Amino acid sequence: MSIFDKLTNTARQAVSAAAQSAGSKKEKFTFTSLPESLAELQALPEASLDTPYKTAALTVLALCAYAADKNIGTEMLNWLRGPRPLNGQEISFLNDRFRDGKTYLPFTYFTGSTPDNNYTPSTPYTITVESNHVSGEEDGYMRLFIPCGGADDPRPVKLRQRGSDGKWFLWEQYLLTGVRTPKAADPWA
Repeated sequence: MSIFDKLTNTARQAVSAAAQSAGSKKEKFTFTSLPESLAELQALPEASLDTPYKTAALTVLALCAYAADKNIGTEMLNWLRGPRPLNGQEISFLNDRFRDGKTYLPFTYFTGSTPDNNYTPSTPYTITVESNHVSGEEDGYMRLFIPCGGADDPRPVKLRQRGSDGKWFLWEQYLLTGVRTPKAADPWA
């Protein structure tokens, strides 16, 4: 085996070990109130962005802000995305998701939020972020999952780590897909 093969093999084993160490882990984040400005979001302890779990939890908060005020939500999301702000297509996608009064979508990720209570979360606001065996498979990225009160399976969020300081930033989110209709909006309820 050549030196190159040994190095490549060692690197593969390290990546595999990192992916397996992510394993099935859950972290809970609790907030007494939801931030209403970028400054309030940045004042939270999770704003250190030193773990992908923290960044994933803050993504939910930023989406809640977007549902209330697009400009404030955009500021928060752009900050969470680091050197890669939202582009026109991504903003159009967000606007489309919240169309027709679907501002409840990000609130489905808080503990206690169900279709029966019209996705009204329990307070304090709690978000659970989970990893599994595939979470760390891609070097420099982490795919985490957030349980949703309106869906059977947790929804993914992909985060990317910046090499210069180790901070984790939002890369992709799949949190605004369809959920069960809230009771108040369900004509069959």
